[in-house]
Amino acid sequence: MINAPLKREDSLAKLRDTPPWDVLIIGGGASGLGAAVDAAARGYRTLLIEARDFASGTSSCSTKLIHGGVRYLRQGDIGLVRNALHERSHLLRNAAHLVHPLAFIIPAWRNIDRVFYGAGLKLYDLLAGWQGLAASRSLNRQEVIDALPGLRRAGLCGGIRYWDGQFDDARLAITLMRTATDLGASCLNYLPVTRLIKAGGRVAGAVLCDAESGEEFEVRARAVINATGVHADSVRRFDDSAAVPLLTPSQGIHLVVDADFLPGQQAILVPKTEDGRVMFAIPWQGKVLLGTTDTPRPELSQLEDPQPLDEEIDFLLRTAASVLSRPPTRSDIRSAFAGLRPLIHPDNKDGKSTAALSREHAVLVSASGLITVAGGKWTTYRLMAEQVIDRAIEVAGLPAVPCPTRTLKLHACPTQPGNDVYGTDAPLLATLPGHDQPLHPAQPYNAAMVRFAIRYEMARTIEDVLARRTRALFHDAVAAEKMIDRIAGIFAEELQVTEERLASLIEAAHESARRFMAAQYSGG
Repeated sequence: MINAPLKREDSLAKLRDTPPWDVLIIGGGASGLGAAVDAAARGYRTLLIEARDFASGTSSCSTKLIHGGVRYLRQGDIGLVRNALHERSHLLRNAAHLVHPLAFIIPAWRNIDRVFYGAGLKLYDLLAGWQGLAASRSLNRQEVIDALPGLRRAGLCGGIRYWDGQFDDARLAITLMRTATDLGASCLNYLPVTRLIKAGGRVAGAVLCDAESGEEFEVRARAVINATGVHADSVRRFDDSAAVPLLTPSQGIHLVVDADFLPGQQAILVPKTEDGRVMFAIPWQGKVLLGTTDTPRPELSQLEDPQPLDEEIDFLLRTAASVLSRPPTRSDIRSAFAGLRPLIHPDNKDGKSTAALSREHAVLVSASGLITVAGGKWTTYRLMAEQVIDRAIEVAGLPAVPCPTRTLKLHACPTQPGNDVYGTDAPLLATLPGHDQPLHPAQPYNAAMVRFAIRYEMARTIEDVLARRTRALFHDAVAAEKMIDRIAGIFAEELQVTEERLASLIEAAHESARRFMAAQYSGG
């Protein structure tokens, strides 16, 4: 494992006057970062670029689950569930510091529901096979009450317990970036594509613009991969202005409340809600995560920072009130966030429902050779990456090398599962100044973590630290906002930014905090 500081200047220098890359990946979310790890692990000269920060969109706004997807059984997506359950087992081994098992309970207020959901979860167990975490089992009323002290008890007759995986999505994204870099890839954030380069009618690279300096770079590559999630159609139009839209964006939101609404370490799955989705109430890093919604938002395909709608917030609070003994209100919301799902559904012209769409992914190749990977979900990112790099080998004529990532340990993976998201980097973190200086009494973060984020994890803004190197904005947006000035001081020391640049970073961080706390003050 490599632990040298990651210097942006060194990475940018590699873009000047270098031979063509084997693989250029556009997009620094789950699918793009996974592809970078796969390509670099096979020995290809790999460049990944991201217009904003790594995982700054959908990939940091998930339900934090590595799971087969119980609800997909109801839709008949047996293949998707089986693949996801197998991928879950790979992640539990290869990212043991970030992914861990979590017990879920489906409460039943009718005995027929215990039978129905119990049968479905036995199929879930069967699909997982030897890679299952533990067998699902029926619980009586008292067992459910003991496991879920915060559950509404009136009419409760029992439930079903099953197991899945939980993770920290943004931290996994940063870990993938570190892994790809360890393997020789170059990964750069804040480097958007302005146009594609073509030669002889084939895509041969891209023009990039450094968002910090304005410097432009022309980079050539044998294979160009579009892994930009909900923005995939925009990149496809760089290739072909008449490209038919591939995606139907759907918005999912989550609310974060204090842990005392659901004491303990077991989650609730509500299998049927008024919008056709399931709803989760999940203990996560000392808080409870409520989610999610599925709202068609085709008009938001270009939006960088989607916001929860009032009706979505009300829906989650209403659904939570139906199962929790103490219903949360808007004033209890510590943070709220939204993400856009890049659903593949080109024929969905009415845009009325996205809840029933599959999370399957697709790898498409345009006439000019642009490779687009779209759809999918975090759990299957590694499989998506394997398939897209296999396709790149065919399209670009790269030397055929088998995929090694099923057993590839990700950066800082410990030999035994643990609770420290820094894994084997924890001793290095402890050597940095400020490891004994908390940033806020209500947050588990210290000044050394900010320095580590800047030196080793390519954090370039205060929001990068608050939202994705730590999860402060997701835990408690009000507390996170109070950390901004402390973090700004560390940025001034570490990056020697100008006063004007620092003021801009501070204002952007305050604006971000206001977005995460908006749900407390909107609505009726």
